[in-house]
Amino acid sequence: MTQQTAEGSVVIISGPIGAGKTAVACELIKEPAHPTAYIEGDVFWSFFVKGKEAPRNEAFRLIMRAMTASAISYARDGYETVLDFSMTPGFLEKAFHRFGSIPVHYIVLRPSLEVCATRAAARPSGKIKDYTQYSDFYQMFSVPEQYLVDDGTCDAVTIAARVREGIDRGRFLYSI
Repeated sequence: MTQQTAEGSVVIISGPIGAGKTAVACELIKEPAHPTAYIEGDVFWSFFVKGKEAPRNEAFRLIMRAMTASAISYARDGYETVLDFSMTPGFLEKAFHRFGSIPVHYIVLRPSLEVCATRAAARPSGKIKDYTQYSDFYQMFSVPEQYLVDDGTCDAVTIAARVREGIDRGRFLYSI
């Protein structure tokens, strides 16, 4: 006889490059009080051994579909699944039906463009020295206040605590 588990949830930590997604996600998963899975989206880029001759945004969409499918699998088995990636609101809206009854919490970290550019230039790997080419991408993360954590002045620990409190109160629960 198999044991039935309660369905988990998916917590999407999103935002533009340099927003602090990974730092916040790593703080959020440090002391889970329940089964937790962590999907770091940037790792999915390494799965491409040899890419197809296609625009980069096609690979981006493929990665988001693969991460979403993985997150759904973990959540269906009772895990709170933290998905850390720049998932645009447009993609989430199109993919939302795939989650079915699984609760989805959508958190967008969106400090100022200048803060993101500074952080992206200082990353240990994948530094982005000229962030101007990403300003259109940055603009794609304009979302309703309900999903937004817009603070480039706090550290990851403080933001993660705000995110946890918001999740627990249902603030970030996504719906169309």
